[in-house]
Amino acid sequence: MTAGDALPPLEIPITRTLIVAGAIASRDYQDVHHDAELAHQKGSPDIFMNILTTNGLVGRYITDHFGPTAVLRKVAIRLGAPNYPGDTMVLTGRVEEVDGDTATVRVVGANGIGKHVTGTVTVTVPGAGAGAGAAAGVPAGAAADASSAGAVRVASAAAGNVSSQGPA
Repeated sequence: MTAGDALPPLEIPITRTLIVAGAIASRDYQDVHHDAELAHQKGSPDIFMNILTTNGLVGRYITDHFGPTAVLRKVAIRLGAPNYPGDTMVLTGRVEEVDGDTATVRVVGANGIGKHVTGTVTVTVPGAGAGAGAAAGVPAGAAADASSAGAVRVASAAAGNVSSQGPA
Protein backbone atom coordinates (compact mmCIF):
# COMPACT_ATOMS: atom_id res chain seq x y z
CA MET A 1 0.00 0.00 0.00
CA THR A 2 1.89 2.99 -1.36
CA ALA A 3 0.79 6.44 -2.48
CA GLY A 4 0.33 6.40 -6.25
CA ASP A 5 -0.71 2.72 -6.43
CA ALA A 6 -3.56 2.16 -8.90
CA LEU A 7 -6.34 -0.27 -8.06
CA PRO A 8 -7.43 -2.54 -10.92
CA PRO A 9 -10.68 -1.47 -12.58
CA LEU A 10 -13.93 -3.18 -11.64
CA GLU A 11 -16.72 -3.40 -14.23
CA ILE A 12 -20.23 -3.52 -12.80
CA PRO A 13 -23.12 -4.22 -15.18
CA ILE A 14 -26.01 -1.91 -14.28
CA THR A 15 -29.13 -4.06 -14.35
CA ARG A 16 -32.70 -3.28 -13.39
CA THR A 17 -32.39 -5.92 -10.69
CA LEU A 18 -29.30 -4.24 -9.18
CA ILE A 19 -31.00 -0.82 -9.20
CA VAL A 20 -34.25 -2.05 -7.66
CA ALA A 21 -32.60 -4.41 -5.16
CA GLY A 22 -30.25 -1.65 -4.01
CA ALA A 23 -33.13 0.77 -3.52
CA ILE A 24 -35.14 -1.81 -1.57
CA ALA A 25 -32.15 -2.86 0.56
CA SER A 26 -31.55 0.77 1.53
CA ARG A 27 -35.27 1.44 2.09
CA ASP A 28 -35.35 4.04 -0.67
CA TYR A 29 -38.82 3.66 -2.13
CA GLN A 30 -38.70 6.69 -4.44
CA ASP A 31 -40.45 5.69 -7.63
CA VAL A 32 -37.57 6.82 -9.87
CA HIS A 33 -35.58 3.83 -8.58
CA HIS A 34 -38.15 1.14 -9.46
CA ASP A 35 -40.96 2.40 -11.72
CA ALA A 36 -39.90 3.23 -15.29
CA GLU A 37 -43.23 4.84 -16.23
CA LEU A 38 -43.17 7.23 -13.26
CA ALA A 39 -39.46 7.94 -13.86
CA HIS A 40 -40.40 8.93 -17.46
CA GLN A 41 -43.16 11.20 -16.16
CA LYS A 42 -40.58 12.95 -13.98
CA GLY A 43 -38.27 13.55 -16.95
CA SER A 44 -35.86 10.62 -16.63
CA PRO A 45 -35.33 8.25 -19.55
CA ASP A 46 -35.49 5.27 -17.16
CA ILE A 47 -35.10 4.24 -13.51
CA PHE A 48 -31.69 5.06 -12.05
CA MET A 49 -29.43 3.93 -9.21
CA ASN A 50 -29.69 5.61 -5.80
CA ILE A 51 -26.73 7.00 -3.86
CA LEU A 52 -26.75 4.28 -1.19
CA THR A 53 -26.33 1.56 -3.81
CA THR A 54 -23.46 3.51 -5.33
CA ASN A 55 -21.99 4.00 -1.85
CA GLY A 56 -22.15 0.25 -1.25
CA LEU A 57 -20.50 -0.55 -4.57
CA VAL A 58 -17.67 1.90 -3.84
CA GLY A 59 -17.17 0.22 -0.46
CA ARG A 60 -17.18 -3.20 -2.09
CA TYR A 61 -14.56 -2.03 -4.61
CA ILE A 62 -12.22 -0.98 -1.81
CA THR A 63 -12.72 -4.08 0.35
CA ASP A 64 -12.36 -6.41 -2.65
CA HIS A 65 -8.94 -4.87 -3.25
CA PHE A 66 -7.64 -4.55 0.31
CA GLY A 67 -9.10 -7.78 1.66
CA PRO A 68 -11.30 -9.00 4.49
CA THR A 69 -9.42 -7.14 7.24
CA ALA A 70 -10.00 -3.75 5.58
CA VAL A 71 -12.11 -1.32 7.61
CA LEU A 72 -13.82 1.58 5.85
CA ARG A 73 -13.27 4.69 7.97
CA LYS A 74 -14.85 7.31 5.71
CA VAL A 75 -16.61 7.26 2.36
CA ALA A 76 -17.12 10.70 0.83
CA ILE A 77 -18.77 10.56 -2.60
CA ARG A 78 -20.53 12.84 -5.03
CA LEU A 79 -22.88 11.65 -7.76
CA GLY A 80 -22.76 12.88 -11.34
CA ALA A 81 -24.20 11.12 -14.42
CA PRO A 82 -26.99 8.67 -13.52
CA ASN A 83 -26.51 4.91 -13.71
CA TYR A 84 -29.26 3.59 -15.99
CA PRO A 85 -30.07 -0.07 -16.72
CA GLY A 86 -28.11 -1.58 -19.59
CA ASP A 87 -24.96 0.47 -18.96
CA THR A 88 -21.75 -0.59 -17.22
CA MET A 89 -20.03 1.36 -14.47
CA VAL A 90 -16.26 1.00 -14.30
CA LEU A 91 -14.74 1.80 -10.92
CA THR A 92 -11.10 2.88 -10.79
CA GLY A 93 -9.01 4.04 -7.87
CA ARG A 94 -5.63 5.39 -6.87
CA VAL A 95 -4.03 5.53 -3.42
CA GLU A 96 -3.54 9.24 -2.67
CA GLU A 97 -1.79 9.01 0.68
CA VAL A 98 -0.76 6.46 3.27
CA ASP A 99 -0.33 7.03 6.99
CA GLY A 100 0.76 3.79 8.67
CA ASP A 101 -1.96 1.23 7.97
CA THR A 102 -4.51 3.82 6.79
CA ALA A 103 -4.85 4.98 3.20
CA THR A 104 -6.94 7.53 1.36
CA VAL A 105 -8.07 6.27 -2.03
CA ARG A 106 -9.50 8.48 -4.80
CA VAL A 107 -12.32 6.59 -6.56
CA VAL A 108 -14.07 7.32 -9.86
CA GLY A 109 -16.97 5.35 -11.31
CA ALA A 110 -17.68 6.12 -14.96
CA ASN A 111 -20.45 4.90 -17.24
CA GLY A 112 -21.37 5.48 -20.87
CA ILE A 113 -22.53 9.05 -20.27
CA GLY A 114 -19.84 10.29 -17.88
CA LYS A 115 -18.63 10.11 -14.31
CA HIS A 116 -21.32 8.58 -12.12
CA VAL A 117 -19.41 8.87 -8.84
CA THR A 118 -16.26 10.61 -7.63
CA GLY A 119 -14.87 10.67 -4.15
CA THR A 120 -12.44 9.42 -1.58
CA VAL A 121 -12.41 6.46 0.76
CA THR A 122 -10.33 6.26 3.90
CA VAL A 123 -9.51 2.65 4.69
CA THR A 124 -7.48 0.98 7.44
CA VAL A 125 -5.77 -2.31 6.66
CA PRO A 126 -4.12 -3.74 9.78
CA GLY A 127 -0.52 -4.75 9.04
CA ALA A 128 -0.44 -3.12 5.61
CA GLY A 129 1.60 0.01 6.21
CA ALA A 130 3.41 1.81 3.40
CA GLY A 131 4.93 -0.65 0.95
CA ALA A 132 3.29 -3.71 2.51
CA GLY A 133 0.86 -4.36 -0.36
CA ALA A 134 -2.78 -5.40 -0.19
CA ALA A 135 -3.84 -7.19 2.97
CA ALA A 136 -4.58 -10.90 3.11
CA GLY A 137 -3.88 -11.34 -0.60
CA VAL A 138 -7.51 -11.24 -1.68
CA PRO A 139 -7.34 -10.60 -5.42
CA ALA A 140 -9.54 -7.91 -6.91
CA GLY A 141 -12.70 -9.42 -8.34
CA ALA A 142 -12.52 -12.49 -6.10
CA ALA A 143 -15.73 -11.56 -4.31
CA ALA A 144 -19.25 -12.38 -5.44
CA ASP A 145 -20.87 -10.61 -8.37
CA ALA A 146 -21.93 -6.96 -8.16
CA SER A 147 -25.58 -7.64 -7.46
CA SER A 148 -25.02 -9.78 -4.38
CA ALA A 149 -21.92 -8.12 -2.91
CA GLY A 150 -23.33 -4.69 -3.68
CA ALA A 151 -26.56 -5.51 -1.88
CA VAL A 152 -24.61 -6.51 1.22
CA ARG A 153 -22.72 -3.22 1.18
CA VAL A 154 -25.92 -1.28 0.52
CA ALA A 155 -27.58 -2.93 3.51
CA SER A 156 -24.54 -1.97 5.57
CA ALA A 157 -24.80 1.60 4.34
CA ALA A 158 -28.51 1.70 5.12
CA ALA A 159 -27.75 0.52 8.64
CA GLY A 160 -25.45 3.50 9.11
CA ASN A 161 -22.15 1.64 8.96
CA VAL A 162 -20.93 3.65 5.97
CA SER A 163 -21.76 7.26 5.24
CA SER A 164 -22.09 9.31 2.09
CA GLN A 165 -20.87 12.80 2.60
CA GLY A 166 -20.73 16.04 0.67
CA PRO A 167 -18.14 17.12 -1.89
CA ALA A 168 -15.32 14.73 -2.45
